[in-house]
Amino acid sequence: MKCVYELNGLRVIDLTKYIDPSTETRRCNLDRFNTGGAIPDFHTNVDIMTHLGTHCECPYHHFDDGASVADLPLTSFIGRGLYYEFKDLAPLSHISANDLEKAIGNKVKPDDVVIIDSIYKLTPFTPETNGPNDKRLLVNGETAQWFVDHEVKCVGFGDGVSIENCNEDVKPFHDICMAKNITFLEVVKNLEHLRQNTFFVSFAPMFIKGLDSCPVRMYAIEGLKEFC
Repeated sequence: MKCVYELNGLRVIDLTKYIDPSTETRRCNLDRFNTGGAIPDFHTNVDIMTHLGTHCECPYHHFDDGASVADLPLTSFIGRGLYYEFKDLAPLSHISANDLEKAIGNKVKPDDVVIIDSIYKLTPFTPETNGPNDKRLLVNGETAQWFVDHEVKCVGFGDGVSIENCNEDVKPFHDICMAKNITFLEVVKNLEHLRQNTFFVSFAPMFIKGLDSCPVRMYAIEGLKEFC
């Protein structure tokens, strides 16, 4: 599946999981029908869950009074992306504030979208999650506080970072980040195709009141000087 494109001298990388309803394990059903009779006019009823494929999670996912997808400004979902893959941390270790400071402390800027990954890749939300083959790095409250302190607006996760290992880690990470309207990007794909560690990134969800999260078409554009 093609994921890298050239556009007017810019490099565009699709960071989205490809979804096939016939094999997808999460809820994804399409009902296509013709409303036009002799003149074809096809429509499709789409029955999906909000956490399907590459998706953006908003505070309403975690707090009853948190901001939903439609409550956040469009600028929450576009901006400067910063990517880092951890290669020298032990498997199953927590990403500490010191680890983040050493890796990207001199690169991160307020309002960045930070995407973290590691060499311990495992497809998330599968039967292998938290099993013996799952060596992904972990996040916790300390990780979250570093992002808050650096005024990051979104944190994305490649297949080398787990955010579903245990309640003691997952809850404070959500509590601390989402209290500051930091959104999450889960199931980010094709990060190995990035050639630059900073880039323009977009992942705008559907503008629907009451959505806690939403599948997105996420992409990076390399070569825009304002974001590189």
